[in-house]
Amino acid sequence: MKTWHYALLVFIGGCCLGILSTFVKLAYSAGFSMVEVTGSQVLFGTLIIWLVTLFAKKTRISFRHGGTIMLAGIPMGLTGLLYYQSLQTLDASLAIIFLFQFIWIGSLIEWIIYKRRPSAGKVFSIVILLAGSILAAGIFIENVQTVSLQGAVWGMLSAVTFSIFIFLSSIVGKQVPAIQKSALLSTGALIVTVVLFPPIFLFDIQTLTGVLPYGMILGIFGVVFPPLLFSIGMPHVGPGLGTILTASELPVAIIMSALVLSEEIASLQWFGVVLILGGIAIGNMKQSQRDILSG
Repeated sequence: MKTWHYALLVFIGGCCLGILSTFVKLAYSAGFSMVEVTGSQVLFGTLIIWLVTLFAKKTRISFRHGGTIMLAGIPMGLTGLLYYQSLQTLDASLAIIFLFQFIWIGSLIEWIIYKRRPSAGKVFSIVILLAGSILAAGIFIENVQTVSLQGAVWGMLSAVTFSIFIFLSSIVGKQVPAIQKSALLSTGALIVTVVLFPPIFLFDIQTLTGVLPYGMILGIFGVVFPPLLFSIGMPHVGPGLGTILTASELPVAIIMSALVLSEEIASLQWFGVVLILGGIAIGNMKQSQRDILSG
């Protein structure tokens, strides 16, 4: 596979994450709590990926190696918990802006760890992405009042943990089959979620059967596909470009809100979506040119 193929997988992984917010809103409107929605998502997603792993190619790894990969999944679990916590005190349009800061945090991590200073093209791409995210979130359309400091902190922390997860998924378990690695990452996310929010809802049959459809969808698109696609693509594109590609999350979230929730999306927001897609294209352009020259 050429690098742009791996980049496409990471892009699709970001798209999967963009689907989540719509079904989280549907679950909330059905009367389920944050703990029930988050717990069912991670639990059912982890069960699904382990079932797939039983029939997939695996390799023997040491207990320590497996534990390291599971530890790398902890930031994945924390991201959902922190982001949903920020939504308790922030409007969704503001919370997504704080989460979206992972775009530049990921490049900063790459700069600090690998001493790779972001190119002018990558910086330009990040600026376009951030500008597009502000427009797409619609904060200039709705009246934004006071910003909760607590909510802002939770939102920024979710951006940090998501950036760390993207970075770790690109460096740990490179020789481990992607499905097996994804299962271990998901297990790490499940452990931290269960420790912080014990899944008491499992003992209530009515709640369990009610949240099951939402948990299955959220688990597939939030726990199964993203770690799997990131496990395949991230080691080849790197955390810097990887964070730019996962910006596909926000455009998909906007489109899903319009199609499924019938939310009215203003022209300025659609322009923001176009900007984000343009920023992703610019960020990936240099690598695509290399592939064409080498092909």
